[in-house]
Amino acid sequence: MRDTHITDEIVDEAEDLAPASDSLDGTTVDGAETAEGGEDRLGDLERDLTFERDKYLRLAAEFDNFRKRMMKERIEAEARGQAELVRQMLDPLDDIARFAHVDPVVTESGTIVEGVAMVERKLEKSLRSAGLETVNPVGQKFDPSLHEAVATQPTDDPALDHTVAQVYQVGYTFKGQMLRPARVVVRQLQ
Repeated sequence: MRDTHITDEIVDEAEDLAPASDSLDGTTVDGAETAEGGEDRLGDLERDLTFERDKYLRLAAEFDNFRKRMMKERIEAEARGQAELVRQMLDPLDDIARFAHVDPVVTESGTIVEGVAMVERKLEKSLRSAGLETVNPVGQKFDPSLHEAVATQPTDDPALDHTVAQVYQVGYTFKGQMLRPARVVVRQLQ
């Protein structure tokens, strides 16, 4: 409303200064023609606004679809990685199943122990190839980011201070990520 009032004032001043037959663009300065020109301009602006709004909504929808697609692909990639790990563990699992169904009366205990050790090596090999690493730090310096001290053992040798004397439970890292710290006994100078 306010802009219309100002526009009307400018038109009135222009009419007072110039005769009705004079014009700036070859048309007479008339209130009706000026209003039509303003309506045309307003219509153009509304079309531009509608176009830009539609463009924005399409862009927002595209981004939302992209985000959903990326989440889906990430979940699928994670599932493929887990499936590959499980696939690598199928052979050791089959071996364990064979040992679970042997007749203890006919089979010697040494053979069972040897078979279980073989399955353990096979399982460790499969997990190592997938990226699992053992943390077994006997004789190494104690590192709180990799080890968890569960006890201390006294020592008189300064060179052995803060070294791992014994491992209660080995730790594991998977592709650089700590899964479980090694639980250790740490030597401490008396």
